[in-house]
Amino acid sequence: MSNYFSQLPDFEYVSRLPDSKISDFIKVKNLFKRGFLREDIFQNLAFFTKYKIKNNDRPDNVAFDFYGDSNLDWLVLVCNNIVNIQTEWPMQQNDLDKYLLNKYGNYDTVYSGIHHYETTEVRDNQNTIVLPAGLQVDSDYQITFYDYDLQTQVTKTPVKSVTNYEYETLIEDDKRNIFLLKPDYINVVKDDMEEIMTYRKGSTQYMSGTMKRADNIRLYQ
Repeated sequence: MSNYFSQLPDFEYVSRLPDSKISDFIKVKNLFKRGFLREDIFQNLAFFTKYKIKNNDRPDNVAFDFYGDSNLDWLVLVCNNIVNIQTEWPMQQNDLDKYLLNKYGNYDTVYSGIHHYETTEVRDNQNTIVLPAGLQVDSDYQITFYDYDLQTQVTKTPVKSVTNYEYETLIEDDKRNIFLLKPDYINVVKDDMEEIMTYRKGSTQYMSGTMKRADNIRLYQ
């Protein structure tokens, strides 16, 4: 199973082309037939390896780097349940710049505008975490805790600002952390995909394991 789209089964539906007859059908790929990993594989981390997407890599680049086969780009996406590559895959820098300008209006707002405030880590004199970092709070947030060295209550304002650029960059960086199926299990998944992509008998639309035909009633309803 080299190319994902070549493995999609076909579907015939009534032609809407000019001068076509009611008996004319058009054959297309069934894009609604979506591949997936079976649950016992998808939920078991032992089958996967952590991978960090580099720079402006696309799924085919990642597939070539990890599997030595760029045609396994579909496997990279399926492993991470990515459906919409436009929003779920890290953007290239040029695309990110355009996105940020469109969203925030200008460079000043992108790089200097405050998106939110969040906590910095606070530990007491016994090195116990009193407040974890990364919690979204108001700009004037304060925390009070007991300092055993001073033997008194201490109040701090452990808050830092996060710019729009920092916020969006963190989202994109997080997308770079993915999981890839270990090469030893590729053939198992390929067999599963072939089964998923095969039509089963039992429907009036069934023609063969790779072809279905829509009837007029179903299309017009």
